[in-house]
Amino acid sequence: MRRSRLSATLAAFVLALSGLAAGTAGPAGAANLLANPGFEAGSLSGWTCANATTVSTPVHGGGYALAGTPVGADYAQCSQTVSVQPNTTYTVSAWVRGNPVYLGITGGASTWSGNSGAYNQLSLTFTTANQTSAQLYLHGWYGAGTYYADDVVLDGPGGSTPGTPGAPGTPATGGVTNSSIALSWGAAAGTVTGYRVYEGSTVVATTTGTSATIGGLAACTTHSYAVAAYNSAGESPKTTTTSATTTGCVDTGLPKHALIGYQHASFANGSGYIRMADVPAAWDIIDLAFGEPTSVTSGDIRFNRCPATECPNVESDADFTAAIKAKQAQGKKVLISIGGQNGQVQLTTTAARDKFVSSVSAIIDKYGLNGLDVDFEGHSLSLNAGDTDFRNPTTPVIVNLISALKSLKAKYGAGFVLTMAPETFFVQVGYQFYGGSGAGDARTGAYLPVIHALRDSLTVLHVQDYNSGPVMGLDNQYHNMGGAEFHIAMTDMLKAGFSVANTGQFFPGLRPDQIAIGLPAAVSAGNGYTSPADVQTAVNCLVKGSGCGSYTLRGGTSPALRGLMTWSINWDKYYNWEFQNSHEPFLNSLP
Repeated sequence: MRRSRLSATLAAFVLALSGLAAGTAGPAGAANLLANPGFEAGSLSGWTCANATTVSTPVHGGGYALAGTPVGADYAQCSQTVSVQPNTTYTVSAWVRGNPVYLGITGGASTWSGNSGAYNQLSLTFTTANQTSAQLYLHGWYGAGTYYADDVVLDGPGGSTPGTPGAPGTPATGGVTNSSIALSWGAAAGTVTGYRVYEGSTVVATTTGTSATIGGLAACTTHSYAVAAYNSAGESPKTTTTSATTTGCVDTGLPKHALIGYQHASFANGSGYIRMADVPAAWDIIDLAFGEPTSVTSGDIRFNRCPATECPNVESDADFTAAIKAKQAQGKKVLISIGGQNGQVQLTTTAARDKFVSSVSAIIDKYGLNGLDVDFEGHSLSLNAGDTDFRNPTTPVIVNLISALKSLKAKYGAGFVLTMAPETFFVQVGYQFYGGSGAGDARTGAYLPVIHALRDSLTVLHVQDYNSGPVMGLDNQYHNMGGAEFHIAMTDMLKAGFSVANTGQFFPGLRPDQIAIGLPAAVSAGNGYTSPADVQTAVNCLVKGSGCGSYTLRGGTSPALRGLMTWSINWDKYYNWEFQNSHEPFLNSLP
């Protein structure tokens, strides 16, 4: 959340792109798998491109080359998807010149070259996980002018061993209990010995039929499954994943679809101060902004209420506390939000971790709050080089934060409300780049290990779909903030889950009731304001599957989507309650 309209996220995103380096593993084979790799067809045959064409000059070899010219927010991307073999290393290269040009594998390694008057070669290697296809891409950078590329190579063994079965039908969820999930799928073509059900890279069931029940699961946990057929010749490609959640979730006391907002409790921010008693009843979760540390690494969090010099109408502590209790009596949840734009928190030591727990507990106890919102921004979270498994992080600031949040949850019990408000850079950008790889910006994807470790305790994740650069979605296209499609694509990633860059790991999706969309209340509240009509178009797509435009939901519909979050209640009042008045009745009308 931002006290000003400006954000460093876009600049950081550019740094992440530009800083990625080539891999170091050796090549896997000796065959260029690309069609029309030198554009010698005189066309873009075999490629999927935007704002690109072939040219006869300048070329590196032969008679033609690719020319891409970014227009507006478009990168002029050209891509091609090829069949590959799982767990195999491939070499990629291209000759490029002109303005900045990027070469990479979607969800994997990337490299780039700056302005150059002559052709120079980019190269990298990548190793497949349990996948049977890979997408190579080339693109420029918006506003940077035309780039050229020629003689592109993706070198290694092709996929699909002759005689293997076709892919089965996408699995569908059947009966779900506290400890099991039933699946069924369509039969695969060809000779089939049996089927393997995968959760990530792990086989969790093997069967000769087209159904299976996965047991031994924990209550209220989300799992993502894919299925592959096999015979003596090998294994088919996996199906797309299907997610399901076991029953037995604790009732949080929230409505099915909630309105969540931040109250400027320690500053006015130009929008004016709102007394707690004057916050309208439409708001189901009220986040007090912000608790901040005495120093970046102290872990000592203080919540200082807005001084009368800045907020002349500020109420007394006694009236503030009484108003909180009145809200709670109405079923509302009031949380302390830690961090924000200025509150950098780095729990570098166990002493800082323990101080965080005790100081946050003191704030919760003093005001009788329902829980905690984690709004770490800027440089609070980053990953050390080599910390590449989000499931088992080793970076101290990550490990200590996870431990602190688990301690708070254990102290206050099942009714403790835990929410998080990361920026897209720390979550969805992890699909392309993961900071622990040691290249680029170490903050990319840095929230993923925290979210994953707390997924069974997390009440709501409301990623800030604003103050963001373009982000690649599961359709492998870049999406830009400010319209319905951005919110659809970003939220679908949280529901469906996604592969984490080139780590070989899969981040499982969350339950729909754990997901809300984060939005600025008005144009002054943050970059990426979205009109109420576009917001509701996005929600209707996510909840009902209608009005999705050209985007196909990978995670399926989410009738239990938790709702909408905004920065902020104060800015909404300043703009005559447009957000509240538009969205509260809309959310209440949803099934």
